[in-house]
Amino acid sequence: MSKNPLASKVALVTGAARRVGAEIASILHEAGLNVVLHYNASEDAANTLCERLNQKRPHSAIAIHADLLEPESAEELVRKSVSVWQRLDVLVNNASRFYRTNLGEVTSYAWDDLMNSNLKAPFFLSQAAAPALAANQGTIINIADINAQRPLHNYAVYCLSKSGLVAMTKILAKELGPEIRVNAVSPGAVMWPEGANALSEAEKQKIINSTTLLRAGSPKDIAQAVLFFVRDAGYVTGQVLNIDGGRLLGVDN
Repeated sequence: MSKNPLASKVALVTGAARRVGAEIASILHEAGLNVVLHYNASEDAANTLCERLNQKRPHSAIAIHADLLEPESAEELVRKSVSVWQRLDVLVNNASRFYRTNLGEVTSYAWDDLMNSNLKAPFFLSQAAAPALAANQGTIINIADINAQRPLHNYAVYCLSKSGLVAMTKILAKELGPEIRVNAVSPGAVMWPEGANALSEAEKQKIINSTTLLRAGSPKDIAQAVLFFVRDAGYVTGQVLNIDGGRLLGVDN
């Protein structure tokens, strides 16, 4: 049997403790990569996931804390990540924030918080990781949102930040090629918002009815798309893959 080409490679996944990020890290780990689980507030969840992955394959996962909004945090996170296995092959910019910003009520704090979390942090982390990634013909995958293309009412700043992330994907594909491939995955309804942004069952059903497939997706759908870009898309860069069940088609049900 031939050796798994991903077996010696390393992926850094931001926001990897919970939800979509945890599924991405798990799928990449299952495919053979070693994984760096970045977290900010969710320390317990990150450590639990890290322990579970290491039980499956010893010394294959590590959890690292970083507040990506802090100066120099990107460089420090990359430095720590590379020091574990002496390489970095994949960066998944998954960590982000999502909440309402009603037009007319948008504050400077909300603007800076969403833009910094969803656009500035991925940019500077990509910049910091670029030398290590280039050394291994690596790849960057940004987790965008279909609402970058289909603005969501009352979420103006969030949608702007994700639109910027889509633009950044294409810009970095040009700037970092040919050594580094840069692509994005844009989820649709794959995991419902929590807390103050939680949707009613009627709102969820309305969204499901707007898809061609008439069902919600799952975090695994996003994780498998990330794995595609990592493992199977060697001649693909600067692209955005929508994982939305056909919602962007504008189905009229």
